[in-house]
Amino acid sequence: MHYHWILFDKYHSGYFGKEGMRYFHKLRNKFYYPIVNIDKLWSMVLEDVKEKEGKDNLPLIDVTQFGYFKVLGKGDLLENKPIVIKAKLVSKIA
Repeated sequence: MHYHWILFDKYHSGYFGKEGMRYFHKLRNKFYYPIVNIDKLWSMVLEDVKEKEGKDNLPLIDVTQFGYFKVLGKGDLLENKPIVIKAKLVSKIA
């Protein structure tokens, strides 16, 4: 009767009770990583830093000061100029 499980799992998920592994004492704040995309980074650079920018002087953006901890690669930089980004290192918790 194992072939019934396939249809029940597909159309009536949760019928056979709890499945999967348990996570004891799960703390949600370990998994709190707000994200920001690359296209929003230039809005975080201050105006006086943008004016001083040159070949040797690249703007440094610490995204943790703005409440973000992870930088994703969606979008393009508005101005095709290099920037340096500082973000919190995210390690996968097993």
